[in-house]
Amino acid sequence: MKKYKHIIWDWNGTLLNDRWLCVEAINQSLDKRSIPTITEEKYKDVFSFPVEDYYRKVGFDFVKEPFHIAGDEFVSYYGENFHRVSLHSDSILVLNEIKKSGLSQSVLSAGRQDFLIDWIYNHDLSNFFTMVLGIDNQYATGKIELGMSCIKKIPYESHDVMMVGDTNHDSDVAEAMGIECVLVENGHMNRKRLEKTGRKVVSDLNEFMRILI
Repeated sequence: MKKYKHIIWDWNGTLLNDRWLCVEAINQSLDKRSIPTITEEKYKDVFSFPVEDYYRKVGFDFVKEPFHIAGDEFVSYYGENFHRVSLHSDSILVLNEIKKSGLSQSVLSAGRQDFLIDWIYNHDLSNFFTMVLGIDNQYATGKIELGMSCIKKIPYESHDVMMVGDTNHDSDVAEAMGIECVLVENGHMNRKRLEKTGRKVVSDLNEFMRILI
């Protein structure tokens, strides 16, 4: 793989191993409404952006109640239980190796900006990133626009920048930014869906590191 100068990381699912908590949180809301709960495998098969569409796929009826009610429930449960979430086992190692190799790194997330900064701080990762960018709402909308703003702040040509994510939306964001993208399958979508993007798909961050350096 060619030599890059800057890596843009997605956060949830890519560096942070939080899929299980997302399933637990959505199942709390489904069970409350007597809607069948989902497994992690089902989640990886239906999770999508915008997340309102994903909520419909698993059974929410937004004629009966507006999306923000279930959305707020999810955010509240996730926030109350975030202390139970860990990074992927290879995240720190890979971040360190990339830093030592001289590449700069940043985070671009569909998480709300103030939440994201707290999450990065709580995992003691602040020193790895030149920028930590999240959206201005808690419903995971606006990442493409944020990405297009982000790329203007990076002091490199677009061909020197790569994004690493775990969803087909990350591929869309990278395309809008005009940069390369690698997708990791141990996050929020399964390999079959990720491969449909035509991007390079890796099993985990260790495999990504092997093709990067």
